[in-house]
Amino acid sequence: MSTGFALPPSIPLPLAELPREWRLRVVGAAGAGFPSPAQDWEESAINLVELLRLDRAASFVFRVSGSSMIDVGLFDSDVVVVDRDAKPVHGRIVIAVVDGGFVVRQLAFRDGVPTLEARNSQMRYEAVVADETVEVWGVVRASVRNLQA
Repeated sequence: MSTGFALPPSIPLPLAELPREWRLRVVGAAGAGFPSPAQDWEESAINLVELLRLDRAASFVFRVSGSSMIDVGLFDSDVVVVDRDAKPVHGRIVIAVVDGGFVVRQLAFRDGVPTLEARNSQMRYEAVVADETVEVWGVVRASVRNLQA
């Protein structure tokens, strides 16, 4: 099915600008414990766009590439929802522009100095000082993982 809508390569696009037919709906809930007898009577649907707040102009989606953040539960090919208007504070996972490319890191303040740190205890990554050459582009709010990959 052609939508007549083409995504520009490697340019973040606000999800609010995506065509309506690209938006997803979750149609039910699956219990992770004991089934509820009332579950059969549930008819409300969950709108994934609303749940993840993807219809905001400041919301973007990135695909994680690499294994630098596995200790915080972000794996290669995961998808992260990023807010451009959220305040980047200590401990938050952020998307930053470093040396002209996007990276996902945890923001930490070490002796008052903002740094971007990888979270993979099996590998050695240099922390990056978030100085005037680094742009903290947005704050990661949610992640999605394909369990079949």
